[in-house]
Amino acid sequence: MNAVSASEPVRSAESALRAAPPHAVVDTARNLLAERAGARDVTLWLADYALRVLQPVTRLPYTGEPLSAHDGPAGQAFSGQTPVVEPGEDGTAIVHLPVTVRGDRLGVLSVRVSADETVPAGVLRLADFATALGHEVVTAERDTDLYLLARRSRRLTLAAEMQWQLLPGRGCARQEFVIGAHLEPAYAVGGDNFDWSTDGDHLTLTVTDGMGRGIDASLLTNLTVSALRNARRAGLALADQARLADQAVYAQYGGKVYASTLLLRFDLATGTVQAVDAGSPHLYRLRGETVERVALDAQLPLGMFEETAYEEQIFTVRPGDRLVVVSTGVHEARSPEGGVFGEQALRQTLGTARSQDPNEAARAVVAGLVEHFGSSDLTADAAVICLDWHGRPPAQD
Repeated sequence: MNAVSASEPVRSAESALRAAPPHAVVDTARNLLAERAGARDVTLWLADYALRVLQPVTRLPYTGEPLSAHDGPAGQAFSGQTPVVEPGEDGTAIVHLPVTVRGDRLGVLSVRVSADETVPAGVLRLADFATALGHEVVTAERDTDLYLLARRSRRLTLAAEMQWQLLPGRGCARQEFVIGAHLEPAYAVGGDNFDWSTDGDHLTLTVTDGMGRGIDASLLTNLTVSALRNARRAGLALADQARLADQAVYAQYGGKVYASTLLLRFDLATGTVQAVDAGSPHLYRLRGETVERVALDAQLPLGMFEETAYEEQIFTVRPGDRLVVVSTGVHEARSPEGGVFGEQALRQTLGTARSQDPNEAARAVVAGLVEHFGSSDLTADAAVICLDWHGRPPAQD
């Protein structure tokens, strides 16, 4: 950046972003980039809930056209998670930078600068700035609706509003693993949910499919996920987490409705996985070129009966393995002619998307489902979670 030496720490920019009012973080970023890199145009584009378009953070109502989240320079930066330089004709270039926080892809920062700034070192400094901006946007979202509104290409149903607020994000990345997840129909989802939590030794991942439709399903899923979190944060074993959530749902609904849930707990050091299959989400493993269903003993969904006892099963993941969890809305979806999306189509889609990163692979499954169904307006919720396991490198002596 022209006005600042290459050695100046990024934290000075982070301090300025942190000091900005929540609604003014992007304006502050725009001023910083103008001062430090001579930037003329700076736009923060956020991915919408369906991951189909990028929309600018701007004053509402926005009357312009969104960008594709997968095509064009900005879309390529988002889907490929790498900076893309778009040359101009006036000695400038637009640098499109992925904005991602700990594996959760938020959007793209587009910055018009002098072509001289697009050398690798300059692009790297801009990429560091985009990451810092992403962290501040995530923090600022607690105090303003500005960034949440930029994610919406249309209004959410109340059920979808509740579900999106319940999610931990749409991705998570650590040395040992990378997670990508997707929900459809994004603007009307009611009962499907995914959740995760990681610490120094373990990753706990759950996928829940609440019975019913709309607000009723969303209320059921909210209770289930909150009960699972409460039990997990109390330090209980995985089977006991399922048991306490089962009791909470049964106490509220008396067995009239229930929530199908898959619970997984990974040992980050060994790859040993504890599992409780309480219902219908299906788990697949891609190892090398082989796609196989992980056989788990199907146990009762949460809340179906009082005092259900759950048992854990054990399997192991290896570095290079990919695990994919799909909800009922995926593996039982039917086309208008009545054909089930089914295991064969799912296996084919998973195999085709093997080389893609987890976020794009999860989206590819949903895209295949939408094509099979014939419309993006799915009649049942569909959740897809893709986890790539890298494992922990051996400790150095």
